[in-house]
Amino acid sequence: MSQRNSLLSFSAALLFLLPSFGGLVHGELSKDFSQCLDFFYNKTPPRGFHYTAYQPICQRYKNIYRFASLYHRQHRAPLYSAYSLSPADGKRPRTQWKYEPQLAFAGASPDMSLFNYTVDQNVVESQAVLWDYKNSGFTRGHLNPSSHQKTEDDRKATFTLTNIVPQKEGSNTGTWNMLENHLLNRFKNFCTGPMYVITGVMPYETVKHWIRDRVSVPEYMWSAYCCPSYKPNLPECMERYFPTFAAVGRNDPTSGEEIVPVNKKAKPSVRGYDVKQMSLQELEVILNHRLKMSVSLFDGKCLK
Repeated sequence: MSQRNSLLSFSAALLFLLPSFGGLVHGELSKDFSQCLDFFYNKTPPRGFHYTAYQPICQRYKNIYRFASLYHRQHRAPLYSAYSLSPADGKRPRTQWKYEPQLAFAGASPDMSLFNYTVDQNVVESQAVLWDYKNSGFTRGHLNPSSHQKTEDDRKATFTLTNIVPQKEGSNTGTWNMLENHLLNRFKNFCTGPMYVITGVMPYETVKHWIRDRVSVPEYMWSAYCCPSYKPNLPECMERYFPTFAAVGRNDPTSGEEIVPVNKKAKPSVRGYDVKQMSLQELEVILNHRLKMSVSLFDGKCLK
């Protein structure tokens, strides 16, 4: 065999093998969110999330970075999504759901892609797909909600399953939706600069819960924000909410009450899906205990 033919054969073999090695993925999958640091306060991602199973994703749609997610490959769900809040300038879009090609194919486009009628097996193995949620008893819960994104394309970008976790209806459209509205109101009424938001989940501590043995179901939702610039002379009732505040929400009405108590008088549709608002420091203590990691969400605690 000639030297030229040998090189061609070697190149063809290498191209054949590339999809088998996740570590060879290029583009917006990285170790440090270096392509999308603008979504974090002081361009600094949270510290302490050290598990190698987590994959940082700079979520890109139509060649523009929209937000960032820390994805857990084995759980086929994000641990958190980080974004800069901006009230929507229109209605919730009707859009197709998307997936992250780079989780499935080495060297794939860094833009999220629309699901087709036929889904490649590499996509099925690397991340959640639409049929995982069908008749599962769970809704597709946004970590970065479309209502917190300004333009139509920004809102469409949130409809990717790498930004979605299994969330009970009573939480998703009830108590957690109310919390998202509270954040919007605080931003519009009191912030004089950007509001940086990180929203994530806490898996069950002991026995794991799954959809179809594929997608991890969280026991709790959590969220924290940093609004470093806000109006002076805040009303006394609002002082505790700035520059940071946080919350934890129940995603399982049968869970214990050591983190979030249950309001027994709540209407049946939302009973057991209570949300407890708390300081950033209290949330970090809970995350440190539950995730077994020394977590710090905002650089310098969001203090200028």
